[in-house]
Amino acid sequence: MNSLPLYREYLVSYQGSTIYARHYAGTGPAFVLMHGFPDNLHIYDRLIPALHGREIITFDFLGWGASDKPTDHAYTSKQQEEELQAVLAALQVDQVIPVAHDASGPVAINWAMEHPERVSALVLLNTYYGYTPTLRFPEWISLFADPAYAALARAITEDLTVAQWLFRWQGRQFTQGSTRVPEGFLQMIWPQFAATPGTFPAVLSLTGDLHVTLQANTQRIPDLKRFHRPVRIIFGAEDPYLNTGVAQSLHEALPTSDLLLLPERGHWPQLDGAPAVAQALLSLSETSLI
Repeated sequence: MNSLPLYREYLVSYQGSTIYARHYAGTGPAFVLMHGFPDNLHIYDRLIPALHGREIITFDFLGWGASDKPTDHAYTSKQQEEELQAVLAALQVDQVIPVAHDASGPVAINWAMEHPERVSALVLLNTYYGYTPTLRFPEWISLFADPAYAALARAITEDLTVAQWLFRWQGRQFTQGSTRVPEGFLQMIWPQFAATPGTFPAVLSLTGDLHVTLQANTQRIPDLKRFHRPVRIIFGAEDPYLNTGVAQSLHEALPTSDLLLLPERGHWPQLDGAPAVAQALLSLSETSLI
């Protein structure tokens, strides 16, 4: 893996807590790379070297990675929109290309709908927005998102041995066809769970908010046709959960979108398909970004 270019670190204040962010200087508009859960900003470490020369922002949402992990915070998708806004304000960045993966998709889409004048383009990587016919969630997320199993979910998070077993089991379920969980992925994100304080409060809160967010966004799907900035949808075609059907549904809902399916790539195309993803990002034509 190529080493990361030089970057400047920021600690962004938000509601009494601190969001960890990195800024890579370069030509704009800035790519704003956002992670889902249970990830952190390191899921872009293989992509960033291939984007060298472009302005890039990465950050950990509250509860993840190197950001604060308050135990009493209401972690929701709406709150994450505000965190994105806080990071951009602190770094004084105006024109951006949000690049969203997994659970940050609703964050990026809703923020872009609210701030179209600041969005040069939008990129969606194996993500979702509302309920669609083929949408599936990993089993552990479905379990944690079901209020009937809230006590069980909390008990799992209180036993690191059980939680790590579930985490590894779930990772194996992403294997389909020729895809594998990207090498080093577990080592990349597990430390945030084992830390004190750790990521589990964010996991419980965000999964608890999942269906609230999905229901609200499903009602907004017709409004997506009002978004007229360029949208590039890039999916690893072998993701069994956020699958090609979800990609097609997003493509149909966003009239200015194009769709790129990467064969033999899975849920994390920025890890196992970084060269192709970088090419797709860099080939967003200058004329489309005016």
